[in-house]
Amino acid sequence: MQNTRNKTIQDFGKQWKRYTDNEHYYGSVALLQDFCGDLLNMEDLRNCQVVDIGSGTGRIVNMLLDAGVHHVVAVEPSEAMEVLKQNTQDRKNMVQYVKDTGENIPDVQVDYVFSIGVLHHIPNPVPVVKRAYEVLKPGGKFLFWVYGKEGNELYLSIAIPLRKITSVMPDIILHFFAHFLNIFLTGYIFLSLFIPLPLHKYMQEVISKLTWQQRTMNIFDQLNPAYAKYYRQDEVFELMKQGGFKNINIYHRHNYSWTLIGEK
Repeated sequence: MQNTRNKTIQDFGKQWKRYTDNEHYYGSVALLQDFCGDLLNMEDLRNCQVVDIGSGTGRIVNMLLDAGVHHVVAVEPSEAMEVLKQNTQDRKNMVQYVKDTGENIPDVQVDYVFSIGVLHHIPNPVPVVKRAYEVLKPGGKFLFWVYGKEGNELYLSIAIPLRKITSVMPDIILHFFAHFLNIFLTGYIFLSLFIPLPLHKYMQEVISKLTWQQRTMNIFDQLNPAYAKYYRQDEVFELMKQGGFKNINIYHRHNYSWTLIGEK
């Protein structure tokens, strides 16, 4: 399990050094609000101290700062840390950089902890969730977003068998394969304008707003990591409960993934 985790961290380190573009909608507060749904209003983040687990290229860090967050502890274990620092260099006085895994968040006391698209790549995320609880102030909240199983069945019937090949494929080959698949994704987006295909709202409200390169990156992101889990609703509730959180609320984002928020 530890080898799988280390390999996944290495995969993302290489991925984020290749795909560094967070421009336009892909790096916007509007997309952060889309992740959160009605679980959190961006106005609630103003002047807050927060932790971002798995900061990658700094996309979520910049989203949080754009939303009015005062200071972010950016936790990133991979070699993407250099990209993270570059993409947030104009705001480095508002960011504490921590090159470590999520269970090793330093001793801080914050208002919110975020983990967007990270826990589903950790074979055992419970220690990370427990550490998120520990660094929150009383009444603080932890919000995470993960891949879902419910509503994703058709996609998973294709992606899971494909991942057995692509997760061990050399990155340069996977890069070109992702560009090739993007041709079909572009066609799917177009058809979803006229036909209620699975995930058609997600295609129009999110994916269609990304650039070609960002859509290619999203395909690469789905097919590359050594480990990825697609969570059931009961599993994400249990994960939040294991961390000690109360007042847990859930959002079935675009009917294919889960966002949860819990309170200390």
